[in-house]
Amino acid sequence: MKAASDQILHDFKLKATPGRQAILHIFLKKNFALSHQDIEKNTPSYLDRVTVYRTLKTFLDKGLIHKVLDDEGAMKYALCNEACTTADHHHNHVHFKCTKCGQTNCLEVEVPNVKLPKGYRTEEVNLLIQGICASCG
Repeated sequence: MKAASDQILHDFKLKATPGRQAILHIFLKKNFALSHQDIEKNTPSYLDRVTVYRTLKTFLDKGLIHKVLDDEGAMKYALCNEACTTADHHHNHVHFKCTKCGQTNCLEVEVPNVKLPKGYRTEEVNLLIQGICASCG
């Protein structure tokens, strides 16, 4: 997994520090969105809260991860797909939260285009669907 994380960090022009590698490994092991608390619980003891926060901000800024809002207003983070870059995030996809296991997943389903009234401009779209995921179904 170290080789995979090193390559990803290299692709996003990020130095492969132990902290970045550790946090990226967490995302690679989990296939669902993670809260800041989830990430902190799984980081090695040598990483403090500030380092985790800064690493997440760097990953967001570089297009490596994106924010996911859940039904309780909590912020979660998920790995971006291959289409994302530092300059351009592509996150007009559906997020799905399972009401049984509580996991939030990115689905490769596009958000329908919503025609806004005159004078309004879309900057970001979030669509969260709740139900039973395939694993719990």
